[in-house]
Amino acid sequence: MNEDSYVRRRGETPPSGPPGRVVPPLALARWCAGNGWPVHPLAPGRKTPPGNCPNCKTQHHDPRTCPCPRAGRPCHGFHAGTTDRHVIDSWWTTSPDSGVGVACGPADLIVIDIDAHSAPVPDRSRLLPGIPIPDAVDLNGLASGFDTMALLAAYRQQADPAQDTTTLRVRTPSGGLHVWYRLPTPKIRYRSSAGSSSKVALAWQVDVRAEGGYIVAPTTRTRQGTYAPLGTVRLPAPLPAWLANELARTGHILKPRPTPPAAAPRPHGPRRAQTAHRVLDPLLDEVARCGTVSEGAAFTEKLNRAAFTAGGLAAAGHLEESVIRDLLTATAHAARPRQTSHNEKIIHDGLAAGAARPLHLKGRP
Repeated sequence: MNEDSYVRRRGETPPSGPPGRVVPPLALARWCAGNGWPVHPLAPGRKTPPGNCPNCKTQHHDPRTCPCPRAGRPCHGFHAGTTDRHVIDSWWTTSPDSGVGVACGPADLIVIDIDAHSAPVPDRSRLLPGIPIPDAVDLNGLASGFDTMALLAAYRQQADPAQDTTTLRVRTPSGGLHVWYRLPTPKIRYRSSAGSSSKVALAWQVDVRAEGGYIVAPTTRTRQGTYAPLGTVRLPAPLPAWLANELARTGHILKPRPTPPAAAPRPHGPRRAQTAHRVLDPLLDEVARCGTVSEGAAFTEKLNRAAFTAGGLAAAGHLEESVIRDLLTATAHAARPRQTSHNEKIIHDGLAAGAARPLHLKGRP
């Protein structure tokens, strides 16, 4: 980290932060960076990042290799997160009404995002993934992530994170709650997930914001309302051990992909890629067709299926992951341009899940 950053050093204190009231976005961004949390702008009045620059909009390249964030341009949302003072001051001086997002992975943060959406309650088998809920358990009145989070804590005889007064908690404008924790060790990384996912989820209507995701900073104001911190605690406590165990049990730990032996490199010939695309292209076409329907197209499921298949094909050596990630991203953003961060999370999770199950095509090694 260079000398121009706001990262806390020995003997220093970060700039004054949110005491429970709304502070100017620049001051908030400085406070977050002072805690070592890389920040990036959010579109004024919204909880999502602003659009990319014209080049990034047309190139559809891998955000991880894009030169824009390194050059101080806030493209690709959380990928542009920084603690650099000059960049932060430039961003929020140019657009003083921009909100503040925090890149969870580089900040060593994991945030339990408890939702309170009005939605039909699924079958009890999907409320707590991997935990069977006997019919004798009365679920009358269960309606949101607050209930499933409390149920999970009760099953483990632990305190409900929603009531954890030792850590930073932020009430969202929609009535949900963000419970912030810091990672006890940077050696273990966690993936982001959505509570509605059938692949990796902690509980119904409970999202996990970690690697590959971002969170709205406390006191940020949107058109829907303010992200208001609760109580007096303003910093995250360490992730409780029991929650770490639950995240491990539900597949949230990111494991580095093993490097293939040098003596047996994986080929990527044209015929091999053509065979893989005959499997993947119909799934991409289904995602693309969702662009003609505003609702009820099962877009999330179709994108997840395509990403999972692509991850399996890449792990088996049929396709390059960086290339196929770009294709998935371009297709998804064309179909649902207003939810780019959501699209990228689905793609990230789907590719990671598929990579664990290499898809070897018939007649191919």
